[in-house]
Amino acid sequence: MPSWRNSRNKRFLSGGDVVQTAFNFALVLLVAGAAGCVSTAKPDVPTARSGGSIAKPLSAEEKAVVAPLQGVLDGLAARDRNLIAAQLLPGGSATLMRNGKPVQMAFDVFADRLSAPGTDTREERIYDPVVHIDNNIAYIWTRFDLLLNGKLEHCGTDSASLVQVEGRWLIASLNDTSRTDCGQ
Repeated sequence: MPSWRNSRNKRFLSGGDVVQTAFNFALVLLVAGAAGCVSTAKPDVPTARSGGSIAKPLSAEEKAVVAPLQGVLDGLAARDRNLIAAQLLPGGSATLMRNGKPVQMAFDVFADRLSAPGTDTREERIYDPVVHIDNNIAYIWTRFDLLLNGKLEHCGTDSASLVQVEGRWLIASLNDTSRTDCGQ
């Protein structure tokens, strides 16, 4: 237990207690942030997709990070394997959560799956992406909905980790959830 009072009955913490208290405070902030209780985002622009909530506009650097994910989604709509593969780091993988179970696949299998021939029109729309960048790594967390033949099929969250290789952002891993209780 920290020593809160000295011999003159004044409050203080010893050096070790300060470190422990700082660690406990940081842990509380980390847990609260993971639970969505704390946000460092500076909201300033409402968006229609977020139901009128406030979203931070993306900087040019953040837009460059989001571009490969948008490229994958454009490739999905066009069933264009080359467009999809061009956004992905060779050797990377995708994990898709389906019915509570992870479906894992290498990016070559993932690109084949998204570009498989078919007659249905598909459009996946992302909105309000949260982007974190540190030097040559980045992370995206974004809500999405998928339209099949113009009708809402499912929604969820996409998350992607990216690396910058020779000045170009590539997706190193991609994860998503899928549910049908959209808007509830």
